[in-house]
Amino acid sequence: METRQSGSILKPVRWLGATVLEFVDSLGGMAIFMARGLAQAFASLRIIPRTIQQLHVIGFQSLFVILLIGIFCGMVLGLQGYYTLVQFGSTGLLGSAVALSLIRELGPVLTAIMLTGRAGSAMAAEIGVMRITDQIDALDVMDINSMGYLVSPRIMASLISFPLLTAIFDVIGIFGGYLTGVLMLDMSEGIYFYKISHAVTMNDVSGGFVKALIFGLLVATVCCHQGYFAHLRRDSVGPEAVGNATTSAVVISCVLILAADYVVTSFML
Repeated sequence: METRQSGSILKPVRWLGATVLEFVDSLGGMAIFMARGLAQAFASLRIIPRTIQQLHVIGFQSLFVILLIGIFCGMVLGLQGYYTLVQFGSTGLLGSAVALSLIRELGPVLTAIMLTGRAGSAMAAEIGVMRITDQIDALDVMDINSMGYLVSPRIMASLISFPLLTAIFDVIGIFGGYLTGVLMLDMSEGIYFYKISHAVTMNDVSGGFVKALIFGLLVATVCCHQGYFAHLRRDSVGPEAVGNATTSAVVISCVLILAADYVVTSFML
């Protein structure tokens, strides 16, 4: 009787320990996966054509979404910021408020989240389908390094695309704030851009780009990892495993983006 009672008491502890060990194991596996992908990126020049192709898929094909989200985000910031600042008689600070909000935080984070939903999910699904249909095994049989052929180009393309699209998001967002604050609410155009030029520093811009690089590396690693090992999932097999891997890739990436944003911001402040 005492053995049963002690076993029931220790059951939550065992579950917690197993969960922590599984989390640490998956975290270590992703770190090794990322290191292998980065190592293969510099192993051969053959990666360049594949990287250019992924730049088109991840970067160019996501441009319209980034422009659309950026313009509306800037307009909302301009609208909310104006009616908040007008209560304190500080509407002249609208330009700096919009620009700093976008460049420091919203630009990198929203760009990364949108790219996760549009391009990251496609990475996980495409590689997952290749895994369950034995195409990755076929690459290995033909002596083609599957990491260098599938993962490394996507990581490199993400490292290039995320900062560029973040810069576009920031610029179009500032223009959206201009549309709301200057054209709709009759704020002075000169004051709007004057405050931006004096408030934004190079540290703000470089900090946003550092975040974009980190987010790009995280998203590409997580999404490729989930697809690459879709056949090892415990919750499902076959096409269902690909769907669950894609869902997990998007959810994990978004959580890591927000967690990494907090960590990087705390170091930069």
